[in-house]
Amino acid sequence: MSPQDAAIVAYDKLFIGGEWVEPASNATIDTVSPFTEELVSRVPEGQPADIDRAVAAAREAFDVGPWPRMAPKERSAYLVRIREEVEKRLPEMIDLFTNDIGTPAGAAVPFTENAVKMWNDASTLWERFAWEEPREWAEGSGYVVREPVGVAGVIIPWNAPVATASLKIAPALAAGCTVILKPANEGAAEVMMLAEAIEAAGLPKGVFNVVPALPPVAEHLVSHPDVDKITFTGSTAVGKRLMNLCSDRIARITLELGGKSAAIIADDIPLDEVLPTLGFAGIGHSGQVCAAITRIVVPRARQEEFVEALKGLFESVKVGDPREPDTAIGPLVSKKQQERVLDYIAVGVDEGARLVTGGGVPEGLETGFYVQPTLFADVRNDMRIAQEEIFGPVVVVIPYDDLDEAVRIANDSPYGLSGAVYAKDLELADRIARRVRTGQISVNGWDMCVTQPFGGFKQSGLGREGNIEGLSAYLETKLVQGSSLAAA
Repeated sequence: MSPQDAAIVAYDKLFIGGEWVEPASNATIDTVSPFTEELVSRVPEGQPADIDRAVAAAREAFDVGPWPRMAPKERSAYLVRIREEVEKRLPEMIDLFTNDIGTPAGAAVPFTENAVKMWNDASTLWERFAWEEPREWAEGSGYVVREPVGVAGVIIPWNAPVATASLKIAPALAAGCTVILKPANEGAAEVMMLAEAIEAAGLPKGVFNVVPALPPVAEHLVSHPDVDKITFTGSTAVGKRLMNLCSDRIARITLELGGKSAAIIADDIPLDEVLPTLGFAGIGHSGQVCAAITRIVVPRARQEEFVEALKGLFESVKVGDPREPDTAIGPLVSKKQQERVLDYIAVGVDEGARLVTGGGVPEGLETGFYVQPTLFADVRNDMRIAQEEIFGPVVVVIPYDDLDEAVRIANDSPYGLSGAVYAKDLELADRIARRVRTGQISVNGWDMCVTQPFGGFKQSGLGREGNIEGLSAYLETKLVQGSSLAAA
């Protein structure tokens, strides 16, 4: 790392082939603080030549290097060392997360600490997964073996850089793949810190590589003939584009995309058993979470009860400088994102939804990219604010007349990533949860479980990340027939 200014975290090299190397050009990606609007970090802007160099290093490491030929237990020892190196760097990663993305400590700490959980979980996959198993059938016998898919291109967003990178890279390495990581522009410096941790763990050269780059260069990675697998977290629109690129050469792809998750509130549960977990499920991290609960589906007779309680909560939280310990909601990541969210709020008003609170820039916070926590009521599920992912602190309340209608509302979405059910009757809650078409759903609470299968139905993505399901995404299955080892 070469800090060119005491206030700026700057990297001038790329991590390729196990070394920090000069990039192909002098172009840089500069990140502006979303709360001071001043430069806070700088990384090299990778070019197609840098991608080619990284892919070549990863290809050689996979084709002739030791990594995919190690026993899974042997690879796990490296993952343990990476976890230890990440733990050492957590304080500086968290500080930079706040400065780069504007995330208050209340969210920055658990988001970043999730990376440790992911490396820890991946380091134990070797003993929980059936890498080989015998098979018998009427005509013969053999065995099934799971082998690494090859070179993996990993593309991540900015809203949790170290955690999202770890969620993808850790199982890829556990599987025996080699990796090229392309981070988002914002948050790229945190990923370079992660590269330092992985370097310190001593992996063989070329197993892990990092190239920050703009979208056209990311497409060069996706289209590269020597990349066997792409995994992407981000918007559904970009996911569709990458899926099309992969289809040209039948490259494997995992997609974790957008969400418009709903919480269904049954009529039997008291407000005070719902509000503590529901309140921040939609506005935490300024709503910049794919799995955020942004639709609250309530009994029509109780709509005002919930609206008034949420209004009080939204108006009570401190919005401001994320470095201050009592700040609950920081800014959005960029001016562009702020404008997008404000435009959606205007759409909601035009559609006839009732703006209960919020809706603009907080007074006194004109510097930076802030939006007030915003609540709409009397929302119809066919409104754009109920159907489209806003990715900001905007929550809508949708009334229902019976539980069948509530389930229809929850399922009437192009997305299916997360969700929640609140009911005093746990059998009822379970029945509702099973009817909602979504990848994860919580009962009487809300959480994103990062060490269990995570992913979405419908346009929320393809495949799963986390645990053995996430490991499987980086493996190919081979049947060996007639072998003398079949009975082993």
